[in-house]
Amino acid sequence: MAKKANKDEEAAEGAEAAPKPGKKKLVIIGAALGLVAVLGGGGWFFFMKTKPADAVSAEQAAAAAKKLITFVEMKDMMIGITAGPQQDRQPLLKIKVALEIADPKTADQVKPLLPRVEDAFQVFMRELRPSDLDGSAGMYRLKEELLRRVNVTVYPAKVDAVLFKELLLQ
Repeated sequence: MAKKANKDEEAAEGAEAAPKPGKKKLVIIGAALGLVAVLGGGGWFFFMKTKPADAVSAEQAAAAAKKLITFVEMKDMMIGITAGPQQDRQPLLKIKVALEIADPKTADQVKPLLPRVEDAFQVFMRELRPSDLDGSAGMYRLKEELLRRVNVTVYPAKVDAVLFKELLLQ
């Protein structure tokens, strides 16, 4: 009889240790509801939260104050470039460029050096061929090379970009 009582006690303990099917469903439903609540709150936070109008305008004003971009116009240049194979006439390149400079003080340092910049541009562009300027890749390479040359010329000042206002190849 003692063995039978031990078996009954073990069965009762095993029943208590195993979760009941009703409790398991409640735990899963509770976890799912909690997950939906967390995702809903996160979605509201990211998509519905707006900044006050005063904060946005103050941020824009601060950003505008930091970026006082200056543009320095260069003279129009007309340059005879190297003729390609089987060309009778020498091609001409007409170019108008503006230099983008982040700081007005730097722009004042660059303006007296513009004759040197024009010379560096003309010496480089004189050796170009019409095939060097084909397509957007050719224009991009020209822009990057001119930017490199202008920064070498005006060092320690720094020019941020070379902007083409006009580029004509005849």
